[in-house]
Amino acid sequence: MRAAVVVFPGSNCDRDMAVALRAAGADVTMVWHKDARLPEAVDLVAVPGGFSFGDYLRCGAIAARSPICTAIVAHAERGGYVLGVCNGFQVLTETGLLPGALMRNTGLKFICKTVDLKVETTESAFTEGYRAGDTIAYPVAHHDGNYTVDPQTLESLRDADRIAFTYAENPNGSVGAIAGVLSENRRVLGLMPHPERAVDAGHGGTDGQALFRGLVAQFATA
Repeated sequence: MRAAVVVFPGSNCDRDMAVALRAAGADVTMVWHKDARLPEAVDLVAVPGGFSFGDYLRCGAIAARSPICTAIVAHAERGGYVLGVCNGFQVLTETGLLPGALMRNTGLKFICKTVDLKVETTESAFTEGYRAGDTIAYPVAHHDGNYTVDPQTLESLRDADRIAFTYAENPNGSVGAIAGVLSENRRVLGLMPHPERAVDAGHGGTDGQALFRGLVAQFATA
């Protein structure tokens, strides 16, 4: 699998993402936000966590207008895979690739800890390495992780089995305790917790490995 990891001013999880993907067997290229094109024949674009452009205006709002995001949207519209984590999730909602918005945490405080998640579906390349109903642990680190959609959109996400992960104990007030959602074609995943910070036992856990290994294996057998 060929993967591109996008780097914005203020990204701070881009290297972690690249390490996690390479450990799973992906060929990774780092891509600067001012680039207008993605590498040739790229399979997956990863939009990492951090604080792109200092979170000015709204988290991810300025990053979503960067030249590379036009290429990311085109990649997704061609059926390419996109993974947005934390700030990357915020960017994907700002581009319109995913519904909803990430609002200020209900407690109005930055949250940085490991949380338990429930795997809601395995019907995607991102989640097929788990079993539905599994409880896994990923770290979170965000101030604006409160995923918000209107009731009709929430119902449609549930009906279409597009909720990938939920929080076991909701840390930020997200509607339906949603931690991650899939696009209609199930090839774009936005996820607030950090799987790339859960791939090394020395960092406290390895539950994120299944996401990356399952994704790479999908392309190895394609």
